[in-house]
Amino acid sequence: MNNAFDRLELLSEHACFGGVQRFYKHLSGEIGLPMRFGLFLPPQAVTGAQVPLLTFLAGLTCTEETFAMKAGAQRMAAELGLALLTPDTSPRGAGVDGEGLAWDFGVGAGFYLDATQAPWSTHWRMESYLLKELIPASLAQFGLNPDRLGLFGHSMGGHGALTLALRHPGRFASVSAFAPICAPSLCPWGHKAFAGYLGKTASTWVAHDASALMSQQNSVPYPGGILIDQGLADKFLAEQLHPEALEAACTTIGQPLTLRRHADYDHGYYFITSFVDDHLRHHAQALN
Repeated sequence: MNNAFDRLELLSEHACFGGVQRFYKHLSGEIGLPMRFGLFLPPQAVTGAQVPLLTFLAGLTCTEETFAMKAGAQRMAAELGLALLTPDTSPRGAGVDGEGLAWDFGVGAGFYLDATQAPWSTHWRMESYLLKELIPASLAQFGLNPDRLGLFGHSMGGHGALTLALRHPGRFASVSAFAPICAPSLCPWGHKAFAGYLGKTASTWVAHDASALMSQQNSVPYPGGILIDQGLADKFLAEQLHPEALEAACTTIGQPLTLRRHADYDHGYYFITSFVDDHLRHHAQALN
């Protein structure tokens, strides 16, 4: 058993489209606190096949349960033979002042990076947690295919999916996002989170800004293409998300990008469930 899961606790288990949806809790060495995650194993994995692993990173106010319960992704994941990993967004219960206000101003939510500033730097290590602990441990524990990894997310989690995919070249074979924060260095959510976690020197922020990272690539990182869906009735679009910045960066380096803009759709899970099957097919094409 992988050491990261020596104290793995199964919280619940649910039969789902011939597979199984589970929720777990474990003590994280990287975070230094208990963490929770969800895992959907398709029927192919239940019967012993080594299937690809697709990790979904959720947004502000969400937990490890949100995508699993609201997106309706398990039906198509079962058909395509994809395991779905849904981490929690953030450390919980650290007792840091301001943690309880996380959802009001950004700091406190994980933003899928390793904080360098006190008091956040002790536990807010979401990048290391995912890349060094949770994903490797899940691959080993559940017999999943380590060579076929995909990453996607929503809002703050869309930011996480894009930045982690660009910061760790070759680690993921596919990436997509719903309404991602594409240029956090340019928006209020990003300013507050980055100033808290990384300090007030803005030049350090670009290492966690998807648009800046994309513009710095020496070659096309995802020649098979990146898929992004964005609702035009999203109340956060103009001030917080800036998909046009990522679109421009992709154009500059020749990165294929399918950026679909949808009239009438907002930022929530009715939007995600409307297009999640397309994202699963996008990943399956690259992973299978």
